[in-house]
Amino acid sequence: MTETHATTPTHPPVFPPGRYGRRRAPQRRRPWLVALLLVPVVVLGAAVMVRLYQQHGDPNYQAKVITYTEITDSQILVTFQVTVPPGGSADCMLRARSRDGAEVGLEKVRVTAAPGERTPVVSHRLATTARPLIGEVLRCRPIQ
Repeated sequence: MTETHATTPTHPPVFPPGRYGRRRAPQRRRPWLVALLLVPVVVLGAAVMVRLYQQHGDPNYQAKVITYTEITDSQILVTFQVTVPPGGSADCMLRARSRDGAEVGLEKVRVTAAPGERTPVVSHRLATTARPLIGEVLRCRPIQ
């Protein structure tokens, strides 16, 4: 006959004294120590996040591709809109990719907004090394 849960004892096993070493009493936790060690890690992570945001995540320079047309074996016309501070300028990186995803064109374009204008629309003819399928704006950054 096999044992079932109904016949299995529910109390922990009792080991002979001295046979399996000394059993330690459970130590109490120190939550303040964990919190004390966690605070510098959180502060350091926040500092790194702020620094990376300042370097790469400026929301004042956002680009959106409106259309890409006039596709030939050696060029593509990319029309895009950039959000910049009023009267500001930005350097935008344009890229063209072929059907297989290979990069066939890459160029930096300077965009300058007229005084009081925040979202200039720019058309740029991007030279390519093969027939492109798509034109993209990778990023726009303030002019340094």
